[in-house]
Amino acid sequence: MIKVLQLIVDNTSGVLSRISGLFSRRGYNIESITAGTTADPRFTRITIVTSGDEDILEQIEKQVGKLIDVRDIRVLHPDESVYRELVLIKVRVGEEKRQPLVTLCDVFRSKIIDISKDSMIIELTGTTSKINAFIDVLSDYEILEIARTGIAGLRRGSDGIVNFKD
Repeated sequence: MIKVLQLIVDNTSGVLSRISGLFSRRGYNIESITAGTTADPRFTRITIVTSGDEDILEQIEKQVGKLIDVRDIRVLHPDESVYRELVLIKVRVGEEKRQPLVTLCDVFRSKIIDISKDSMIIELTGTTSKINAFIDVLSDYEILEIARTGIAGLRRGSDGIVNFKD
């Protein structure tokens, strides 16, 4: 079972280390983690994708919520949230296979952001399943490198937005 947690934390030195340390000490798995400053620079939004059985996931949520830097923790349910991930893929491609790859990129609405003599770097943003499907259809090409960001997500609508006043 997978759970997506969204944390609002104090934007202080070492906060990410303390959160990941909790996972490490307890033997919990992090599938992906993303972090970035919110509209209020005092706070950072961290999205963690973690896995385990129902009891483990409940423990993770409770223990992360107890950390001193954590101001808010929410579960981002798939039907109530929007998730996106970014991937950069470097593919070996000669001139003879370039046009079919460009066509494939158009179908997935990806961008070619770098072209060299023997390779291309493709940028794609979307759901994890879209990214996985794109990687699968690249099977006729040699993938040289992949860099994935992990999921970033927000709840739909304006209900439940966390605002911290001075």
